[in-house]
Amino acid sequence: MENCIRQKYTNILTNNMDSGNYENVLKRMNAISLEEMKDIRLMNRMDYKFVASLSLLPELLEAMLPCYKLQVINGSYIAPYSTQYLDTSKLDMFAMHQNGKLNRQKIRIRSYIDSDLSFLEIKSKNNRGRTNKMRIPVAKSHLTSINELNSEKLFLDENSLFDSETLNPVLTNNFQRITLVNNRCTERVTIDFNLSFMNYRTGKKKSIENLMILELKQGDCSHSDFRDILSRFRIKPMSFSKYCMGIVWTDPDIKYNRFKKKWIKINKLIT
Repeated sequence: MENCIRQKYTNILTNNMDSGNYENVLKRMNAISLEEMKDIRLMNRMDYKFVASLSLLPELLEAMLPCYKLQVINGSYIAPYSTQYLDTSKLDMFAMHQNGKLNRQKIRIRSYIDSDLSFLEIKSKNNRGRTNKMRIPVAKSHLTSINELNSEKLFLDENSLFDSETLNPVLTNNFQRITLVNNRCTERVTIDFNLSFMNYRTGKKKSIENLMILELKQGDCSHSDFRDILSRFRIKPMSFSKYCMGIVWTDPDIKYNRFKKKWIKINKLIT
C-alpha cells in the first residue's frame, strides 16, 4: 500500500464525520477536467464492483483524497445520469445474467444530464470477465419504441447479439455519480448512489437509499490503490448489475434465483 494511503488511514478511524459531510471532502480533492479524463476512458477493461452502505462515503473519500483526483464538469463534482435499458420481450439479456452465461450483453441509452449528451451503448462481457463497451451518439435519451431509431439500428445489428427489431425499452434507471482517477492515471473509480428505477412492463418504481455502488475500472490487472483502501474498510467485491437488480426490484413475478443471496444482502444494507 502506498504511503499516502497508509498515512491518511490512521486518521480515518478517529474521524467522526457525518454521512452528509462527503461534499466537504470532495471540495478538498484535486480536480481533473473532463478533457483530461478523455485519455483514461478504458472502453476495453476489467471491471470490479463493490457494494457498501452510503454512510461510509465520507470516510472512504477521505482515504482516497491523497491518491486520487476528482472529475469536475462545469464546477460540478456530482453528476446526474439517466439510463434506459433495452431488451427483448422475453428479457433475454436479463436471462443471460440469471442463467450465468459468461458471454453476455446489455444494450442501453446512457445520458449525461449535465452535458446534455446521450449515447446508444452495447456493453459486452466475455468469458474472461473483460468488458468492452461500444457506443454512438443518439439524439434521444429515452425511446418509446425501437422504431424511433434510424441509422442507429445498423449499429445494433452489426454489433449486438440481438436483432434490433426485437428490442424495446424495459427499464429506466437514474442515479448520481462521483468519478475519480488515481494520480498515476492507471485506474478509474466511480461511486454511484441515489438510485431509482422505473419498469415499463410493470409500471412499478423503486428508489434505493443508503447504498453506493463502487466500481474499479482498469486496463489490466495492475496494483490498485482503491483495492488497498477498500480492504481497510472490509468491503469485498460483489458483482452488481443495475439493470438486473432494477428488474428484480420492480418485477415481482420475475425469476431471480441467481440474485437471491445478493438481494438479501443488499436489502440488509439499505434497511
